[in-house]
Amino acid sequence: MRLQDVLHTFGKGHRIMVQVQSSWFPMFDRNPQVYVPNIYRAPASAFVRATERVWTDREAASAVDLPVIPPE
Repeated sequence: MRLQDVLHTFGKGHRIMVQVQSSWFPMFDRNPQVYVPNIYRAPASAFVRATERVWTDREAASAVDLPVIPPE
């Protein structure tokens, strides 16, 4: 999944943390996890719990690829 273009600079020894989630409430609207024509009029029953998985199997492992731009 491609994320929005945001530039970050990580110095030597910096660490990053990756969070896997289906919603980023309250920064973004809640995700009902099912199709609704209008999220603002979605019934409470449309908002169901999601299960997010990070795969560690060698044949189908989840991954995060970070492009590296060398310093000039």
